[in-house]
Amino acid sequence: MVAKRIGGGGDDVQMARGVRGDEAKALAQGGVGRAEPARPVELADYQWPAHSVLVVDDEEGMRNFLERTLARRCGMVQSAADAEHAAVLMARLHFDLLVLDIALPGKSGIEWLHELREHGYAGDVILITAFADMETAIDALRGGASDFILKPFRVDQILNSIKRCFERAGLARENFVLRRELAGLGAEPTGLIGHSPAMEQLRALVRRVGQMPSTVLLLGESGTGKEVVARALHRTSPRAQRPFVPLNCAAIASELIESELFGHVKGAFTGATENRNGLFYYAHGGTLFLDEISELPLAMQTRLLRVLEERKLRPVGSERELPVDVRIIAASNRDLAAEVRAGRFREDLYYRLAVVDIGLPPLRDRTEDIPELMRHFMQQFSVQLGVPPLPLSHEVVSRLAGYTWPGNVRELRNYIERSLILGHFPAQPSAAPTAAPTALPTPAGELEASLAEVERRHIERVTAACEGNKTEAARRLGVSRKTLERKFAEWALEDAAAARAERRA
Repeated sequence: MVAKRIGGGGDDVQMARGVRGDEAKALAQGGVGRAEPARPVELADYQWPAHSVLVVDDEEGMRNFLERTLARRCGMVQSAADAEHAAVLMARLHFDLLVLDIALPGKSGIEWLHELREHGYAGDVILITAFADMETAIDALRGGASDFILKPFRVDQILNSIKRCFERAGLARENFVLRRELAGLGAEPTGLIGHSPAMEQLRALVRRVGQMPSTVLLLGESGTGKEVVARALHRTSPRAQRPFVPLNCAAIASELIESELFGHVKGAFTGATENRNGLFYYAHGGTLFLDEISELPLAMQTRLLRVLEERKLRPVGSERELPVDVRIIAASNRDLAAEVRAGRFREDLYYRLAVVDIGLPPLRDRTEDIPELMRHFMQQFSVQLGVPPLPLSHEVVSRLAGYTWPGNVRELRNYIERSLILGHFPAQPSAAPTAAPTALPTPAGELEASLAEVERRHIERVTAACEGNKTEAARRLGVSRKTLERKFAEWALEDAAAARAERRA
């Protein structure tokens, strides 16, 4: 099919040979080779600045037309005359969508489509052709085509097809994010609770920093609500309508975290039976929250730094880099500056993350917020568990306000949930006794003990109450099992060092 250009419309219009001149005039405002009234194409309806398209067609006129039409609407548009040249482009560039002609010289479009799917290409493919029958259409759809368009076509036909493809991809991302959010529903409160001076200062900082595109580092003890603050930063940002994707770096095995973040291609390692998108893909355009960032292995810290600086990533086993448009919010319950000095955290990554650092106050420093937090959790779990709320007496609130809450807000939340299940407020927040509550005396020396000693005694008591089950103890304390294991390992080293010093003395 030989094409000629008809001028006069908002877009250049390609017409196939044999279309009459009067029909061409009728189509000059928006179509390609079909004698139907053209629908007006509004530029604002078809804007995809974050997407990339590859046009593969052996007709130069059609390639030029599609490239011009899409270049003003998409972030990147490339073209190729055959599958071989297209494969070269795909080896070094990422394309969200292919517009692929079936009748190509050498390898046909459908044949190449089958090869693409076998090698794990997961993007959308729109097939276009001037010669098609039902068998060809069925073969195309079986091969993984997203749409099938006959030449000649109008501009709005191809644009609407592309729009549907990008919308489906966006819905798939949103679906993935929503499934993750539903899986963790109830794990944290939905907003910043409390009106203490510390919380009011934090709110003001969130409102200001949320509007900025900079990376943010949240620092605070376990259970202080770092993910809650990260979500608040996301909600107040220009990315609020895009995905928020959280990842606890301590909860993923070190050998799997690279694939979890960046994705992998089929055959990248044993068990990689298909392509898999990483969390950077699902967070595209939105926010990726990396909790317990200090647990990232050094090799992964290097890769993350490269992604932050170059705004590109490479899935495991792939030779092609993908563009990245994600805001990073990181969090840690450790002193990252001390981790840098100890050689466990990269200094350059630390400074790249800590463009803005926000310290979260522990619950013991804002005890005036405890009544409001208790009411919030009481209402939340009363509905979830289907039980009436417990009365919050002044005596109960005063007693809990005097507790140190080493697990912070998360420990308070777990305590309220457990209280509703038991039907009374246990005297010991983390021990969950099955008998009626009784007052437990404070050990004589505990008031003068250091915070580290109090923390150790508390964790050891909770672990003993769980009969040594560290998974259950971690759940009650509101920390990860990995964090608990690290605490016990540190104490074992301290005890061994103390024993050696005692023997030398």
